[in-house]
Amino acid sequence: MKLALLTDVPPGSAIHVVSGETAVAICNVAGKIFALDGICPHSGGPLGHGALHGSTLVCPWHAWDFDCRTGQSDVDDGIKQQTYAVQVEKGEIFVELE
Repeated sequence: MKLALLTDVPPGSAIHVVSGETAVAICNVAGKIFALDGICPHSGGPLGHGALHGSTLVCPWHAWDFDCRTGQSDVDDGIKQQTYAVQVEKGEIFVELE
């Protein structure tokens, strides 16, 4: 499903996208696009509105960190966000939400 344009997510940034009832954080790590569950499990913060430091996405509400490539939490090894397959075609970002 097309969720964004490549121009919406410059290198070193993240965006928050909602598709139906699914929130997705889309990150651009040095030109490579990654997507993960966009709702922080701590308090429901919108991860895509957070800051991206390298491959680490920081929740804007309480600074929980997640590796946007793997979904792994830097706060707790037992917490991992779902990640989604991404394809970029002709400047459009497609994310497989199923």
